[in-house]
Amino acid sequence: MKQNIWDELFWRGLINQSTDAKELKKRLEKPIVVYGGFDVTADSLHIGHLLPMITLKRFAQFNHQIIPLLGDGTSLIGDPSGKKSERQLNPEEQVEQWAIELKKQLEKIFDEEIHTQKATILQNSQWLKELKLLPFIRNIGKHFSLGYMLAKESVKSRLESGISFTEFSYMLLQAYDYFWLNEKFNCELQIGGSDQWGNITSGIDLITKTKGKTVYGLTLPLLLKSDGTKFGKTEGGTVWLNPQKTSAYQFYQYFINVSDDDVIRFLKYFSFLSNEEIQELEKQVKNNPEKRQAPKTLAQELTKLVHGETALKRAEKISEALFSNQLANLSAEEIKEGLYDVPTYTISQQKEISIVDLLVNAQICPSKRQAREDIENHAISLNGQTVADVNLRLTPQNCLVENIMVLRRGKKNYYLIYWQ
Repeated sequence: MKQNIWDELFWRGLINQSTDAKELKKRLEKPIVVYGGFDVTADSLHIGHLLPMITLKRFAQFNHQIIPLLGDGTSLIGDPSGKKSERQLNPEEQVEQWAIELKKQLEKIFDEEIHTQKATILQNSQWLKELKLLPFIRNIGKHFSLGYMLAKESVKSRLESGISFTEFSYMLLQAYDYFWLNEKFNCELQIGGSDQWGNITSGIDLITKTKGKTVYGLTLPLLLKSDGTKFGKTEGGTVWLNPQKTSAYQFYQYFINVSDDDVIRFLKYFSFLSNEEIQELEKQVKNNPEKRQAPKTLAQELTKLVHGETALKRAEKISEALFSNQLANLSAEEIKEGLYDVPTYTISQQKEISIVDLLVNAQICPSKRQAREDIENHAISLNGQTVADVNLRLTPQNCLVENIMVLRRGKKNYYLIYWQ
């Protein structure tokens, strides 16, 4: 392992912007306290939050102290960064409830660091709710000129569409977070997404002006896929860390389907594999891309981190069963999890039905003629077994498990059939 976290971040491509790079690299030769903040805007974190979380874990690996900070206080105000219009403010009670859920997720991700006393999870409502308006404006606000604030990209980009005083004041509150953490924990480094540079430097300027101390800031690269689309989004929406919102299998599938153009970069960003191990996987991508070893490794690493070893094995089991059409190995719940996004059809109040009628009624085949043709061409399988008889009649006894049958047309088109 390299002696300086800076070198580790550099070869992984994780340094987007930083304050004085030479000076920061030298400071990182000794233990430092570093924090990264997470907005409380939903009841779960998503995979876009993984990069700062994993980066904080890297700092802990190099014996630095880390502070994952839940912004439940600042989330009552709303960060204008990267937003084209004013956020809708969420009720305070809802933000408090969300913070409880997000804290559980952070505790799971940083379990090892908490037990080794390298991580302290905090919530900024702890100090922001104690602030008094007049002292804050007098003692903190006087260090921020209007010109300085208007020049920040998060504000400047919103001047035409409009920005309220509420969101305009956000950078002061985040700057105060850094000020408070420096005061109480001697925190000297803040990390964040590429859109947080203005907020980070505001905190640095506040500490410099009020204390005359040197502190640092570092932003991580913008997460985009090679095709220009946003990382962490699918046709079904956001990929969440909460398994109730995005199952471990769906999570696993997102990463195992990462393109060859992105996978090595993402392995550098998200895995704890060494440079040598990633170089070996890069050779696999070039020489044996059909084996998909690099995406599989990425999916394994992240699913294990976020959901644990047991959930990873379950996701792999479902994935392998669907790939090989060995559905008999799966439970009803595993079938539903693996086929969460396929078309479904319910057979109601019937004791039996012909396979041809079912294929047409469930809109698997457009006509009876096509259904028969597909069966004759061995293109239809039932519960993992090829259907060979066009006159086959089905009863509830044909269900694979409980009241579920699985039909497949071709190699990839699955359909869930429920018999009631």
